[in-house]
Amino acid sequence: MTAGQAYEAMNNAGYLDSDMIVILNDNKQVSLPTATLDGPSPPVGALSSALSRLQSNPALRELREVAKASGPMHQLAAKVDEYARGMISGTGSTLFEELGLYYIGPVDGHNIDDLVAILKEVKSARTTGPVLIHVITEKGRGYPYAERADDKYHGVVKFDPATGKQFKTTNKTQSYTTYFAEALVAEAEVDKDVVAIHAAMGGGTGLNLFQRRFPTRCFDVGIAEQHAVVHDVDLQKLPVRFAMDRAGLVGADGPTHCGAFDVTFMACLPNMIVMAPSDEAELFNIVATAAAIDDRPSCFRYPRGNGIGVALPPGNKGVPIEVGKGRILKEGERVALLGYGSAVQSCLGAAVMLQERGLNVTVADARFCKPLDRALIRSLAKSHEVLITVEEGSIGGFGSHVVQFLALDGLLDGKLKWRPMVLPDRYIDHGSPADQMAEAGLMPSHIAATALNLIGAPREALY
Repeated sequence: MTAGQAYEAMNNAGYLDSDMIVILNDNKQVSLPTATLDGPSPPVGALSSALSRLQSNPALRELREVAKASGPMHQLAAKVDEYARGMISGTGSTLFEELGLYYIGPVDGHNIDDLVAILKEVKSARTTGPVLIHVITEKGRGYPYAERADDKYHGVVKFDPATGKQFKTTNKTQSYTTYFAEALVAEAEVDKDVVAIHAAMGGGTGLNLFQRRFPTRCFDVGIAEQHAVVHDVDLQKLPVRFAMDRAGLVGADGPTHCGAFDVTFMACLPNMIVMAPSDEAELFNIVATAAAIDDRPSCFRYPRGNGIGVALPPGNKGVPIEVGKGRILKEGERVALLGYGSAVQSCLGAAVMLQERGLNVTVADARFCKPLDRALIRSLAKSHEVLITVEEGSIGGFGSHVVQFLALDGLLDGKLKWRPMVLPDRYIDHGSPADQMAEAGLMPSHIAATALNLIGAPREALY
């Protein structure tokens, strides 16, 4: 209950007086564990405090023992009102009732008999209007290892049920999240005006490292970013930097956490600079670039997972990149692969496969979706038969901006073949990153096959 959308929904439900049941699952956490250096921390905000006070009310704790399974179901159902507004102190229910929701709670979410009885009674009522059932739960309840470390069991890897030990792959490189945090700390060391703001995700974004070094310059504002980007920042052309972790496909976190749409909605904002690094070293440079942009907002995306193992800049201090300047990584002919962000690595992999088949292609790293490196794109379009844009994002993103420029510049009026490779227009289910990439059709083999198809060469052996 830290997000504005939740209040908007309740306000609308109360106004419409719709017959609906809202369940507030109150486990003192947000959607992801709010981990800090010392473990999980509770959500921030006035309502979170009010709900905590409501839970700790002794009289209300006694009410949780009401309506046990002894007795007919109608007796259980009759106890619903003992949970409801007439028996509740004003510390928590008032807000919900003022919004027009009939408040029931707090209810012990681990008492199945109580919960089933209340849900059946509320469901059977002919006209109730919106009802909010405040359910108290404990994350990881029933599994001691999860109860003691609820910040470690949100996205679960393989583990030993007997000991709770998680089997995590050992990597030679750190995560992009850690590299971002280290780069930001390096910038803050030389610029006292650098502060970090996160939406209840200090651990998930790596900003706990920043908080350790600069405790007075790191702010947890809760999940409250809905209106910040357009109204509060872009419209006023403020130099705020948005760092978007977990871009693209995220493996085990599944479709709800897939970062597919950020480029599409950020790049349409008139004042926004939109960037993406192709590896961890470039991430340090992108952070330095964002820190140096003082006349407008900027954003950059980076993937979940670990770096690819390239050398990092000395002292973790990146070098600012010229805004709107891409780069050529490999010179070739006939076919140009223009990658954005992590997709650049897939383009390089495709280039190796194509080289083995006698086709030497060009690979370019766009770096910027907005502003585009128009000179680079124009050069690629004029000197190649085929131009393929590749991105780990949805329709309407980087490739759409490229083709807009190509069309307006007249570069599609000749023989150039342009093809976009993006995430499919659907949600991709949980799976390993490799499986998700294969399902999305963005593996190096898919890129290579697209290139061969466009020049009329055989491609069957790639699969």
